[in-house]
Amino acid sequence: MWRVTRSNFTIKLKKKKINSNQFADRMGSYSHGYTITIGDSVLIFTTGQIAMDKKGIVLYPDDPGKQAEYIFESLQKILQKAGSSLDDVVKATIFVTHMEDFVKISAVRNRYFKIAEPVSTLIEVKKLVKEGCRVEIEVIAVKAN
Repeated sequence: MWRVTRSNFTIKLKKKKINSNQFADRMGSYSHGYTITIGDSVLIFTTGQIAMDKKGIVLYPDDPGKQAEYIFESLQKILQKAGSSLDDVVKATIFVTHMEDFVKISAVRNRYFKIAEPVSTLIEVKKLVKEGCRVEIEVIAVKAN
């Protein structure tokens, strides 16, 4: 637990890992997400998600729309583990390997973020962590404690 003290008040900060056996084994020293409790709010950070099944196989390598759909479902599971949902997302960062995939990915994104309408960044990158991945998405959510 951390403490932040300012003049007349103290805020307690508490962080907790979010990991799930619903996903493939992690490929390194990272967590699927973190919750950070700050006063009466909880910030939820997710690691970048790709369309990879529990066995580590990349799904839908030629279909960025289906990859995005799979990723949003994975993000929803991580957020649910933290007592949240995609409706609580305030920031989304999307990495793509082909900018022309934007239209397909955006259509999926818009379905999942009808309520949240988070601020978003879309970045074209040369390559993602696994061959065949064309989309990676990470989010930040905020919920009441």
